[in-house]
Amino acid sequence: MLLDFGQPLGAVIQQAYVVEDVDAAMAAYSAHLGVGPWFVRGPFVPPAGRLRGALNQPSLTLARAYAGHAMVELIAQHDDGPSVYHEDPDAPRRYGFHHWAVMVADFDATLERYAQAGFPEAYADTLPSGSRIVYVDATATLGGMIEVIEHSPAQERVYTAMFRAAVDWDGADPVRREG
Repeated sequence: MLLDFGQPLGAVIQQAYVVEDVDAAMAAYSAHLGVGPWFVRGPFVPPAGRLRGALNQPSLTLARAYAGHAMVELIAQHDDGPSVYHEDPDAPRRYGFHHWAVMVADFDATLERYAQAGFPEAYADTLPSGSRIVYVDATATLGGMIEVIEHSPAQERVYTAMFRAAVDWDGADPVRREG
């Protein structure tokens, strides 16, 4: 099945990067790579996030935009606590590539398949659309995590609206804040 934003269901739909400053990163990605417009959510605290099984409520800002049919996500954490983006608060912060995302119809079966492959659950939450997400830890094998996103018509509409804004984007209104 081809999603309305042009990627096949089950394929990589996103590459995500942890950044120190979302505003500076958005400006650089737009200026040097032509990515935009950006849709910014945050700062916010995931109310039901679970890091390796324990409640986890970091302060985050996400910026999302499309480059072709795939999304680029920039993530900044505003506090010093543990999170899936900075698990060891005593270690220096690491910036750069963090994960790929795949949207799937068979969410539970996909998670089971990843578990069987040795990719344990690292983080789980529910998106505002109601879709569940789980990050599986594939860093030892692939050099990054995989975010598994449960397909729903509501979440597909969110991503499709962002994609359509990027088609023929002329650089105007480069940052659009949600909420």
